[in-house]
Amino acid sequence: MTNLLGEPPETFLPEDPGAQELASGTSARTVASEHPDSVLAWALLAQEALDAGDDLEGYAFARTAYHRSLDALRRNGWKGFGPVPWSHAPNQGFLRSLAALATGSERLGDDAEAHRCREFLHESSPEAYAQLV
Repeated sequence: MTNLLGEPPETFLPEDPGAQELASGTSARTVASEHPDSVLAWALLAQEALDAGDDLEGYAFARTAYHRSLDALRRNGWKGFGPVPWSHAPNQGFLRSLAALATGSERLGDDAEAHRCREFLHESSPEAYAQLV
């Protein structure tokens, strides 16, 4: 069956306010402190915490990144669904936040939320899903 209305347009977020500092080697913790609107910094903090076994902190950082991402997506025309390409670097903070939130949720026993986040990630960017899950 063909969707006669077509697919929604891809969403392209603007440059993350902390991306340059992160790329230059500044720690995610420092960047998040200086740029609390840096989704990428929060997502990287989440992954660092999860990698260290600090599941509660990882979940909290991922939740922060996720909610900041939703705000940014909406400001940039996203209607609650549609592609958010991994190939566009500024989108990667949002996509990383979904993957980290799925992992953190699973580790805290919230399997329904983990499943929802993974499905959301796959629907947003199959490429990101393949890269991050």
